[in-house]
Amino acid sequence: MFEVFDKPYADPVPLPLINSAWPIATIIALYLLFVLKLGGQFMSKYEALQLRGVLKVYNIGQVLYNTFMLIWGIHLIFVDRPYNLSCITSLPQDHPLKTSERTLSYLYHLNKLLDLMDTVFFVLRKKQRQITFLHVFHHVFMAVTTHILIRFYGHGGHVYFICMFNVLVHIVMYGYYYASSQSRNVQESLWWKKYLTLTQLLQFMMMFLHCAYTYFQPNCNASRGVIYLICTMSAFMFVMFTKFYINTYIRSKKVRPKGKAH
Repeated sequence: MFEVFDKPYADPVPLPLINSAWPIATIIALYLLFVLKLGGQFMSKYEALQLRGVLKVYNIGQVLYNTFMLIWGIHLIFVDRPYNLSCITSLPQDHPLKTSERTLSYLYHLNKLLDLMDTVFFVLRKKQRQITFLHVFHHVFMAVTTHILIRFYGHGGHVYFICMFNVLVHIVMYGYYYASSQSRNVQESLWWKKYLTLTQLLQFMMMFLHCAYTYFQPNCNASRGVIYLICTMSAFMFVMFTKFYINTYIRSKKVRPKGKAH
């Protein structure tokens, strides 16, 4: 059963945190232990931290990080044009743009690890209601899946194009987080919060459709395993985020007491 882990890495270039399963396993274990148990126990002895300055730097940093990846990714895909967009596969190791593809893929994986700090900040600010199953599952799934894909399928390829949807959504999302973290008045005035969830739903739909399109391309040797994984993940996330949207923005309005401001 575990002999699959004896297979050589799909990409021979060693990079920190992805040369072994131990770093990602340790990070995820510590993350879950902190956000689900130890963090809450620790913060029960203290007042909630505001972290306004920290969140300002963090959210701006995330916007810049994702913007950098998006610009570089668009340039690689549509300006350098090393891919057949009907069937995107990983570039060969001797391709002159392989280093760019590998670096962007690696930066994306590191960003999924950085995203785990979202939940850590929720714990420190005692925002327990925001630490939902969907939130934790999504963060863990993205961090683990990006590691697995790099481990067994290498950098770039079909997944690389899919990631650009996610990067774009994260630019908008962390822009919203930055604005909402500045003050409660600003937070309550952000009428477009629900449209952020709709953007995420659109992202999952686009991911599913792109995978389906790739699957039906004749003579396309894009990994079927990757296509199945992303189709399943995007469909599951679409259902979960749809449920969240309905509960948060539709049902909550129906049960809101009369006279309360909308």
